[in-house]
Amino acid sequence: MNLTRRTMLQGLGTLPLLSADLRHVALAQAVPATNAAQEMPPILFVHGNGDHAALWMTTLWRMESNGVPRTRMAAINFTDPLARNDDTVAQANHSSTEDQRRELGEAVAALRKATGAARVALVGNSRGGNSIRSYIRDGGNDISHAVLCGTPNHGVFNADDQLGNEFNGRGTFLKGLNSGDSEVTPGTDFLTLRSDGLDKYAQADGRFIGKPGVPTGVTAEGPELKGATNLVLGSVDHRETAYSPRAFREIYKFIAGHEPERIAILSEPKVRLSGLVTGTPGGVPTNRPVDGAKVEIFRVSPDTGERQGEALYRVETAADGRWGPAEVDPSAYIEIVLTSQDAPITHFYRSPFPRSSDIVHLRAAKPLTAADTGASAVVMMTRPRGYFGLPRDIVLLDGKEPTDVQKGVPTDSATTLRLPAGEAGRSVVGLFNQERIAARLWPVSEGRIAVIELTT
Repeated sequence: MNLTRRTMLQGLGTLPLLSADLRHVALAQAVPATNAAQEMPPILFVHGNGDHAALWMTTLWRMESNGVPRTRMAAINFTDPLARNDDTVAQANHSSTEDQRRELGEAVAALRKATGAARVALVGNSRGGNSIRSYIRDGGNDISHAVLCGTPNHGVFNADDQLGNEFNGRGTFLKGLNSGDSEVTPGTDFLTLRSDGLDKYAQADGRFIGKPGVPTGVTAEGPELKGATNLVLGSVDHRETAYSPRAFREIYKFIAGHEPERIAILSEPKVRLSGLVTGTPGGVPTNRPVDGAKVEIFRVSPDTGERQGEALYRVETAADGRWGPAEVDPSAYIEIVLTSQDAPITHFYRSPFPRSSDIVHLRAAKPLTAADTGASAVVMMTRPRGYFGLPRDIVLLDGKEPTDVQKGVPTDSATTLRLPAGEAGRSVVGLFNQERIAARLWPVSEGRIAVIELTT
């Protein structure tokens, strides 16, 4: 294998790597920027607990398809995206509310500097909304609009213990944000988006936080704020409050002041992909870069997942963890192979990328378990931008409805299929509503796992 080692950042490489992904590659767009789009404030997208910037990929594509220049948008990558159990107690590879507020402030400053704008808009999912509210409350008067999507503004639970927990509605952090007649900071326009009962973190019963039968003191109305514009999106799940087409419409309309021209994503003639390889030290997902990871990209058959020709791209990451840009056909189904230390070799199977992106971030699958190593092959199907809802959605893996996906309120974003002896080497198809991806099975004995990663 002839690998090259990255030594230079792409695009706006002098901006902070760990606090925000602001390096947008200047490529021809299918839609020219309109005057209305250029008059919008720059937008910074803020991910949720344990997540990363890549979840905003389709939202960015929809913005671009409505003429918003990609150079006026960014998506933050918090260094340690998981919250501490107790906000006041240090915890390895976890962040405090102050850590999040500080990194968000750095990303806001970087976007303002890159665009020359006096004020920017912030859009956050889940915990990202906590960071947004904290930043604005503590003097963030450079924010024109704040959109909070599925943010547990009044907690995931309300209890007299665990007062240091960021998600306790009676805790120190949220009580501080929610004090007063109004729960929003004057000078910024606030919008909340919530589900009508399908958000697993806005439930009256504690079964989704490991306490079945125990009242949480929270209802579906928990994400709403006094003083904000509060909208109910319908039967969407926790992540769909931010990343769904339905959410996009409201995000765009609130910031732009008018309806988007289109919801569909328009394709570009040339697509270039790049991103960041991150790790899970001690089983904890972080956005810290991984040095020496190998990334390979292959074009594959949409019907079988079989490779079509040699690798389109190969690289080994440097200390910054970055890979790319790799040029792919916008109609091509692809396999991305990630080889990273202390992790399974992970074969990601993806639908075509209609547009370029520099936030195609990669995390290897978690180490194989005893249940995995007892199989000949393992395939996962993951949905980063939402959950699998049964019977709401069509969810089929290898022609069967998964048994490890709960019915009712959507709670699961991944399903795993373990195959018996002799199955490695064949194809498996994952179907989620109208998205279909075929993957090849790889031998567990070689430390390999296949991951069908859905875009919708």
